[in-house]
Amino acid sequence: MARRALPGFGLSLGVTLTYLSLVVLIPLSTIAIKTSSMSWSQFWSTISSERAVLSYALSIGASLAAAAINVVFGVALAWVLVRYRFFGRRLVDALVDLPFALPTAVAGIALTATWAPSNGVFGRYLHALGIEAAYSRLGIVIALVFIGLPFVVRTVQPVLAGLDPRVEEAAATLGATRWQTFRRVLLPALRPAIGTGFALAFARALGEYGSVVFISGNRPMQTEITPLLIMTKLEQFDYAGATALACVMLVASFAILIAINVFTWRAHRRVAPTIRRRPPRDEIALIVEAHS
Repeated sequence: MARRALPGFGLSLGVTLTYLSLVVLIPLSTIAIKTSSMSWSQFWSTISSERAVLSYALSIGASLAAAAINVVFGVALAWVLVRYRFFGRRLVDALVDLPFALPTAVAGIALTATWAPSNGVFGRYLHALGIEAAYSRLGIVIALVFIGLPFVVRTVQPVLAGLDPRVEEAAATLGATRWQTFRRVLLPALRPAIGTGFALAFARALGEYGSVVFISGNRPMQTEITPLLIMTKLEQFDYAGATALACVMLVASFAILIAINVFTWRAHRRVAPTIRRRPPRDEIALIVEAHS
């Protein structure tokens, strides 16, 4: 019997579940416990108020929009970093991780100084065109794009690095166009990583507070995100109301993440057997034949 470096399944599973409970499950369960102090009518009136519903729509909608934008530009940036060699590439690669290390308050101040309508580096020019970047919903999306981009790049980049460029060359020699090569050869292999990057960027954006609070303007029922509404209730010592809103966001984010993960898992299952069963050149030949 082969010896394993780690202990057996029972001990490993016990340590894993214990650590997960201490770090994740027990803290999250306190939200439900605190919310249970409210009656059902109080709970419903808190989570269904017009101000709360508008904050849900803004938080989830802006997070989805930012994650979608990050997928497009994150995949393009990962492609450039993997497939091209140019002066300053390592610097650009390092700058991608800057939002990871940058304090959210610093990011918020920097974004506000960049997009402010009066004296912003870019904001004043947009203001002259009638576009308000800062202190608007657009500013919220900009902030969420800034903090979510590294998640997509760092998820897609290693998968791109593992793809053999000769597969694309073979597709070209067999008559495939660039669009066919990308859609039928590269995209299926990248789809699971793209889905994971989208989920990570969305989850990060949904819980963002520090950078958004500076650039959004924080106008109730207009540019107020749910984390800010929760902080407002905490400042008013309405702890039960804050945890009620937190419960809604927890359930909504968990449901959306499960849906994204199921989609990614199904995409991976569709791609993996094909890659294992058929040599790359045969696969490309069939693709080109189907589109010829």
